[in-house]
Amino acid sequence: MSDLTERQKTILMLVIRDYIETAQPVGSKALVERYHLDLSSATVRNELSALDEMGYLRQPHTSAGRVPSEEGYRFFVSQMMHQAELPEAVQHTITHQFYQARPDVEQWMTLAASVLAHQSQGVSMVTAPHAEQARFKHVELICTQGRQVLMVMVMAGGEVSQQILTLAEPVSQERLSLTAARLNGLLAGLAVDAISKLPARSDALDQDILTLIIQEMRRSAESDFGNIYTDGLTNVLSDPEFAESDDARRTLRLFEERSILQDLLSRSTTGSMVGGLQVLIGGEGGWEELRQCSMVLARYGVPGLATGMLGVLGPMRMSYAKAIPTVRFVAGLLSDLVNDTIAGE
Repeated sequence: MSDLTERQKTILMLVIRDYIETAQPVGSKALVERYHLDLSSATVRNELSALDEMGYLRQPHTSAGRVPSEEGYRFFVSQMMHQAELPEAVQHTITHQFYQARPDVEQWMTLAASVLAHQSQGVSMVTAPHAEQARFKHVELICTQGRQVLMVMVMAGGEVSQQILTLAEPVSQERLSLTAARLNGLLAGLAVDAISKLPARSDALDQDILTLIIQEMRRSAESDFGNIYTDGLTNVLSDPEFAESDDARRTLRLFEERSILQDLLSRSTTGSMVGGLQVLIGGEGGWEELRQCSMVLARYGVPGLATGMLGVLGPMRMSYAKAIPTVRFVAGLLSDLVNDTIAGE
């Protein structure tokens, strides 16, 4: 891409801001009148044509104005990445919401997804903090029916897993509770490798549950993220880009099939640092589902202990000026909460 003059930079930024707000192609006359430019329409028209040739803008129809290209959006994001800030009043409101919430990871994740979706008017994605080394915290065993038992296991870092077990024979709730209490006392704070080296339990039920705990902790350690929380999908589907388009169905499929979303988050954030923020525009050629979308993503947590991802997805003309500072601010809040609570354990 060619170097831009200051005038071209100004015109390009105005075109993108206008298109983000209106979703309508932008012409030279409208730019001059709307922004009171000290330039003639002919001069602006020539600059729009030059920006088109350089790949920053495109013209949907011969008689229409210009719209940003993916490269234009990338330039726009690069210019305002470190400039956009959330208003202080919004920061105080969000902070108050989090510190009023119970010290519960699931509630934090749900709240973070809600805040991100509301502030960005996009769809939010938040993964629970995932421990780099799985450590046991607590298990509950709940009798459901017959030989079936619900095992709820919580790991240091707040990650929760649930599974239905089918035992060899029915077991009373009293015995299940005693088994859970013994294992909680034995395993608290231990990593999975340490648990796997413990002597076999003399009680058959204790040993069966212990084996299942080890299997579940190993499975958790192999995954890149904890549970994924989302919110605001209707925000995206109501945008003009998706109103009568197959793109909406492709985007919806992304959130219906969590394995695809997990793969996307894993591949797009490999090697990212806590506190780092990245913007993916048009799927960066890697995901057909995101061809008309942009994503703003950040990693949060405590390096070496537990980290997670959060972000927002919207049309390519999303309000980056809102999405970027919101994602950055909520990531910082969640990092502080993880540090204050999980690291404190």
